[in-house]
Amino acid sequence: MIFKHSFLLKFILVNSSFILLFSCGKKNEAIHPIQESITHSVYASGTIKSSNQYDVFTKVNGIVEEIFVTEGQLVKKGQPILKLNNSNAALNYETAKIAANYNSIQSNTEKLQQAKTELEVAKLKMDNEASLLERQKKMWAQEIGTKNELDQRELSYKNAASLFHASKLKLDDLKKQLEFQTDQSSKNVAISAVNMNDFIIKSQINGKVYNINKEKGEMASTQSAIAVVGDAAAFYIELQIDEFDIAKVKPGLKVYISMDSYKGQAFEARLDKIYPIMNERSKSFKADASFVKTPENIYPNLSAEANIVIEIKPKTITIPRSYLVDDKYVILSNKEKRKVVTGLMDYAKVEIISGITINDEIIKP
Repeated sequence: MIFKHSFLLKFILVNSSFILLFSCGKKNEAIHPIQESITHSVYASGTIKSSNQYDVFTKVNGIVEEIFVTEGQLVKKGQPILKLNNSNAALNYETAKIAANYNSIQSNTEKLQQAKTELEVAKLKMDNEASLLERQKKMWAQEIGTKNELDQRELSYKNAASLFHASKLKLDDLKKQLEFQTDQSSKNVAISAVNMNDFIIKSQINGKVYNINKEKGEMASTQSAIAVVGDAAAFYIELQIDEFDIAKVKPGLKVYISMDSYKGQAFEARLDKIYPIMNERSKSFKADASFVKTPENIYPNLSAEANIVIEIKPKTITIPRSYLVDDKYVILSNKEKRKVVTGLMDYAKVEIISGITINDEIIKP
């Protein structure tokens, strides 16, 4: 047991000495600061979007009866994309048309004519009673007849006048009722026609069908998109900028876009718009950028990474960020720890405003 412990101790000491000798023999990397340009930029994740891209939703629920387009097909504004089963809507439309025909003024001419005839008869009777009353008054003035006869004639005239006014009111009410029913029925027909159109989903723009989410016979609901349509040639980049960086950016800044589909390439863009509200879940702001020159083969929903250029210094002294100690010191080759003033910084290098020159040699800590 003592032998085993002694052997283990010797093994540890030998290996420790070997590691120490190897570490001491490894020379620290020494470099000189260089004079070059440095760019201060803000990172943002992004997604490629087609201009005017939108998810197509249906206003009604229904079974997909027919699909008129294919994915990748160019469409015109108003062109049908697909049709849903509309049996109930068709029945409602036919019912509305029947009701409109039944309630129309043309279909009720007999009622109108009867009411007009009753009014004419009532007027003739009223005029006749008025003439008889006038005659009875003249006779009474000549002391011919009795007071009772005069009263009876006045009562007959009042009854005839009341009947005339009732007939006139009946005709006016009938006209109003028929006009109201005709107007209401016409609107019901128009509403039913609109509902019929809701079962045919049409493109809202001139563009391309990028995706169709349904197949014939499937159920389509108002809660889920049935297709994606967008511009066929114009694209932009939808960016997500962290709230920490949002105060640094503004529209008009230059943006460099990289995509997995174009490895090793960067495409220039411009920041067009920053949406003024933060997404509380992701703690980021949405922004739109447009390509200066759009890549030849590009598709919606491609992932992208962006560097928004805040400032560029074309001629300044820089060192790798890994050579910086505590963000404000460097180690010279003579082991001196010297304080420096830093400026712009990117993911790889940092600007040195003062403290060292390009003639100084520094080592990596």
